[in-house]
This record gives sequence, structure tokens and C-alpha cells, in this order.
Amino acid sequence: MRFVAPSRESVDPDVFELPPLRDWMEFEALLCGSDWPDVAQLDALRAGVQRATRETLPRFTEQTPTLLRDGLHYESRIAQHGIVATRANNWHDLLNALIWLRHPALKNALNARQVEEIAKVGAKQRSRAQCALTHFDEAGIIARVNDPELMALWDAHDWHGLFWRERAAWSDGRIAVEVFGHALLEHALWPRQLLVGKALAVAMNDDEVSARLAIAIRTGELLNDPQELRPLPVSGIPGWHAHNGDESFYFEAPCFCPVRSGRLYPAPFPSPIAAS
Repeated sequence: MRFVAPSRESVDPDVFELPPLRDWMEFEALLCGSDWPDVAQLDALRAGVQRATRETLPRFTEQTPTLLRDGLHYESRIAQHGIVATRANNWHDLLNALIWLRHPALKNALNARQVEEIAKVGAKQRSRAQCALTHFDEAGIIARVNDPELMALWDAHDWHGLFWRERAAWSDGRIAVEVFGHALLEHALWPRQLLVGKALAVAMNDDEVSARLAIAIRTGELLNDPQELRPLPVSGIPGWHAHNGDESFYFEAPCFCPVRSGRLYPAPFPSPIAAS
């Protein structure tokens, strides 16, 4: 069933005080105001981000029938004309714009790779790489993990171990996540949703994670196949769901699926070989 976001006036204000949306409160006026920001307001924020990051951002332009008459693929329009077709009064596209404003290098890298793949397979087909790129763009999570034992629990889908027995790890710095996917943020607008993201695990603990991932994605080192991404039911993270203070949640909630037989995950980025 296709997800339908709540209307702006029906969103429970409490969702903006909970993760993951509370982590986007530098955009509080755009997210929490009673009225929709218009697309021109979003576009006006580009200049400051470009000065701060030295990354070129495409323009946020309202999606209209006239705009779409060019017949271009959404990603091709960004690459060729520097235009992100943005629907007015739309949560999905508003959140997408916010991701562009926070992570322009990553978004530019995803777009560059999408366009490369379109050139290979055409606009009406999707390669394995395009599926991986899209999954990360829509539902992506950047997970910093500094403990091999936690990775072993994650590899095995030992969700009780990862989220309950190792509950302290989520506050003591051994593991931390940032939601990157705008569709995942959109789902968080409904309280008590069971959220599962598509994660890239990274073995880095510095401020250059986003920039290094952007380079690796752009050069084809990452996101060539959806199997590179690992499911992470973020509703299990302490404080991310109203019911996860109860141990039984980790055995009963349908988001905690067992690992599929034979499923293997790549080592956290950068791999030991790449890092040496």
C-alpha cells in the first residue's frame, strides 16, 4: 500500500521532539510552522549553504506541468539544468530539499551516479546500482559503529542483543546513526510508526564522514548493488519508539526480521583493505 503522509495541520507536534525529526530542528520554521513554506523560501537558503560548503546546489523550482514539459528524467533535469522539481505543499519534497541543504555533497554524488546509470540502461530501466542509490536516497541511514561486537550482533540480526542487551551503546558513542533518507523522515511524521532504514555502516568517527561517503559513492566504490545496504530497524533504538522500553518489543514487533539464510553484509566503510 502506498504511504500517504499526514496533512500539515494533522501532524502531532510531539513528533518533532522525538528522533529522528528532532535532529532536523535547524529547519524548525519550515517543518513546524502552521503554513507550508513556499518553494521560493527553500531556494533562498541555497546561497548560504553554497558559501559554507563550496558545493553547488541545484535550484528548487516548483513542479508544474510547464516544467515537466521538457520530458526529462527527474535526475537528468538536475544534472542538465540544475533544477530539482519540487512539489508545493508536499512533505516528501520538502524533506528532500532539507537533505540537499544539509548534505549537498552526498546528494550531488547520488545524482551524478544516477545520471551515469541512465546513460547506460536508459530512462525506463533500472540497474542494480540505481536501486542501491535510490534505496539510500529514500531510506538511507549513516551508522557509525566503533565496536566489532555490535557489528556481529547486527550481522546476525540479533536485535534483542543490539538494542536491548547493548542498550548503553546507543548513548556511550559506540554506535550512532543519522537518518539521510527523506522518505524515512516522512514516515516518522506518523507517531509510533515502525521505521526500518537502509544503512551504510561506517567505521569512522570524524567530521568528514559525509564528504568521504560522497567521494566513495561518486567514484563507484559504494552503492553498486542494494545488497551493500543493511536493514536497520531504528524503532529499536532507545527513545525512538514509545514501546521499546519493554523487552518484549524486540521479540514481538514485526520490524525485527531474522537474517535471511546465506545473507552476508559488507564490512563497514572503509574496509580494512581500503583503509590500509
